[in-house]
Amino acid sequence: MNDFTIKPLKGYGEIPFGMTLDETVKLLNMPDFYEELSDMEETGNRSIFYEYDSIKTNIYFEGITKSVVACFETENEAATLYGKKVFELDRNAVVDLMKSQGFKELDEESEDGELRVSFEDAMVDFFFNGDKMTALSWGVLVDEQGEII
Repeated sequence: MNDFTIKPLKGYGEIPFGMTLDETVKLLNMPDFYEELSDMEETGNRSIFYEYDSIKTNIYFEGITKSVVACFETENEAATLYGKKVFELDRNAVVDLMKSQGFKELDEESEDGELRVSFEDAMVDFFFNGDKMTALSWGVLVDEQGEII
């Protein structure tokens, strides 16, 4: 994978939300680490977590009938968002960038020195330690059949 373009509500580079687990493995090969996080008895959910160290990205798959890409989390400093190297942006620049793209549902929460800046309408969370962005995650909602809601 050479394209690290973050696309809120759409995907990451050449991986769209809704891509199947098998299609993702064909594209990226097997992950460095994976874990099934299913909680079938209690919630009926099935989540699978794939960690790709070389691209500093985790991919979460959801769905019982069909497991599809539902969420990304990255620490890849090459990642771009709307043409900007996102890890070079501070909190204010991130907020301005997201608002310039029409996202308005801003929420912030500090915990243990870490600031989470979320845009609910984009389903994106930015994590900061001081002025430095440390990670971001973005996703979509997926039903049991692996369809994006």
